Amino acid sequence: MSTAGRAAADDDEELERLRAGVRDLRARARVRPLIAQAQGIVQERYALPDGESAFALMQRASQRYNVKLRTLAGVLVPAPRPDGPDTLWFPRRVRGPEPDLTFTRAHRSGSGSRGAVLKAVLSSTLAVVGTDMGNVQLTDLARGGLSIEQHTGLTADFVDFFAHVGEEGTSCAQAARDVAQVTVRDVESDPVFTEPARRAILAAGSRACHSVPLTSASGLCVGMSRPTWSGPSTG
Repeated sequence: MSTAGRAAADDDEELERLRAGVRDLRARARVRPLIAQAQGIVQERYALPDGESAFALMQRASQRYNVKLRTLAGVLVPAPRPDGPDTLWFPRRVRGPEPDLTFTRAHRSGSGSRGAVLKAVLSSTLAVVGTDMGNVQLTDLARGGLSIEQHTGLTADFVDFFAHVGEEGTSCAQAARDVAQVTVRDVESDPVFTEPARRAILAAGSRACHSVPLTSASGLCVGMSRPTWSGPSTG
């Protein structure tokens, strides 16, 4: 490789390192206010001496139950305030056997965790529609909107941009609002996207997508499955 070629390669490597650093900073900035809010709630609820003690308690719970800290914070913040200091914050639950979810049989990893189930949902969805790009989002109880929980075949910049989406400007937002599938046959021309969202999707090589709501038994949207294709959809 020539000197100029090596210099260009070094520049590309440095640029990607800087981009990764920016993505990491943005990810931290998105989750920090939520964790800080949960930290204050835990400190008040358990009469802890300081925020560090509350954070340590949250960390222990996160590790003990194998739940991401941001997920734990997302549950704590919207939880109803108990009536008094001696009232249970969360009602005791009797854990029953896991349901036999047929779509997870081919993807069993020995874990019945939320992450394992969502990974199986994504794998099964992509296999059915015949693509290797997509993501699964869940509703964000603390902030509203949707947050990416599982993804495959997507660029780091795409995942960073759409880590959390609000109630407007994307096909997923419309599908969640209407609780109905939204099919985008050509991202470049579909009016459902804001221009920044459109540019981010096209830059990731995505040209078409389905946004399919995941609903509860009562019809409430609890998440979104979003397979995507590298070419415009003709189906």
